[in-house]
Amino acid sequence: MSPYEFINRIFDAKAVKNGGIVRRKIANVEKYASLKYLVKETEARGFHLIETGDQYVIICNAGNFKLWR
Repeated sequence: MSPYEFINRIFDAKAVKNGGIVRRKIANVEKYASLKYLVKETEARGFHLIETGDQYVIICNAGNFKLWR
């Protein structure tokens, strides 16, 4: 699978179309694409990308973002 195909599969998920959340293991992103490419495509859509534990979490909404702890 090419990096393009891997990233497009992420953004083809039903959750993306519904303004939801998608997540992928960091190891898989690095294996099939790269963080740089994921960041580029996330920013192009106006979404938010979070790294937590061994996951990248993409909030598929371009609205304001607040993190509460």
